[in-house]
Amino acid sequence: MVYNFESSSGAMREGIMRASKITCFAVGGILSLTAMQADEIQIVRDVLGPEGPLFVDGNLYYVGWVSNTLSKWDGKTSTVLNKTPGCGHNGLALTKEKTFLLACTDDPGAILELDMTGKQLRRWDTDSNGNKFVGGINDIVVTANGGAYATVFGPYADPPIPTSLIGKILYLAPGSQKWLEVASDLNYANGIGISPDQKTLYVSQTVSNCILKFTINDDGSLSHRSNFALLNVLVSNKNQSPWLGPEA
Repeated sequence: MVYNFESSSGAMREGIMRASKITCFAVGGILSLTAMQADEIQIVRDVLGPEGPLFVDGNLYYVGWVSNTLSKWDGKTSTVLNKTPGCGHNGLALTKEKTFLLACTDDPGAILELDMTGKQLRRWDTDSNGNKFVGGINDIVVTANGGAYATVFGPYADPPIPTSLIGKILYLAPGSQKWLEVASDLNYANGIGISPDQKTLYVSQTVSNCILKFTINDDGSLSHRSNFALLNVLVSNKNQSPWLGPEA
């Protein structure tokens, strides 16, 4: 089970830059930002905005969205594999070909394909219609057949309050070179996941504090959009900040 944390305000980003670290719990293998329990072991510290941890072949790969980096921890040493200024490294997914798909959350966003050493193999800055990823790419998930879905988030205002409702879901079909828009009008689309049977796509809407679900059709398109979980019904909101919805 993996938890990712993201901040929308400058003050919170500053705090993350000062204190962020990655810890491993002895029970459950949970990765977190802060040491909160006695059974955890701190493995990496001073990570500038940790996101997207993946454990592959005995190595931990993780990104820093503040530092614009992809790093690898081999059990002893942490090494920066990729640093792409202006990317805002966020979601990270492993393809069937053992390459990474990396979400650039800085607006306008991008999607990078990297090899296991961090070398850039490909970069997408637009969808199949030539539209830029306005709002930034937040997260990516790879399907069992080799396709992939990605979320477009939304703009940060100054002060940081939700503005345009421009969240989207993009789809890259197996063997395709173009990302297609398969859903729109999402309220700051964030974390994305697929059910074990590959028939349902789950997407977090941060601002509306809910998780949506879609039926995945045979061609990768989505249908039957509905609410999977209204989180303010399950757990009462402690405050009314619009940014306290689900992240991943």
